[in-house]
Amino acid sequence: MEKHLRQPGKIYDRIRKIIEIARGNIAHAVNTEMVMAYWHIGKEIVDEEQRGISRAGYGKKLIENLSQQLIEKYGAGWSTSHLWHVRQFYLLYKDRMPANLHTRGADLEDKILHTLRAELSWSHYRILMRIEKPEARSFYEIECVNNNWSSRELERHS
Repeated sequence: MEKHLRQPGKIYDRIRKIIEIARGNIAHAVNTEMVMAYWHIGKEIVDEEQRGISRAGYGKKLIENLSQQLIEKYGAGWSTSHLWHVRQFYLLYKDRMPANLHTRGADLEDKILHTLRAELSWSHYRILMRIEKPEARSFYEIECVNNNWSSRELERHS
């Protein structure tokens, strides 16, 4: 027992490491869910626009109305510019994720890994969306994952 009392920092370090790993895992899970949610929201917007295609300016009004309603319910993060980015995200990556992604657990993780890159954050995707050529965008996605680039590093390289 005396031996444990002489090294009180060791248990603290182990517990601190457990907490930090858990926090990192939580942040990653939240980010993955938000990226998937943005893809689905973009799909809903595009699908709705296509149903109202005969009316001029429908997409703009749709985004403005949605933004107002979402801001009332969820706060300032749902600006019209954010919704336009979410829409663009879907259009650029619509072939990269199955539309009916209602699976959970390991099956969900497998689908994500083979479609959108789970390692990339929304900030990464916002930068990648500025790259016009799909081949170049794909190259930078792979480089981000292989080299563990932060979004700032991606910004510098792209």
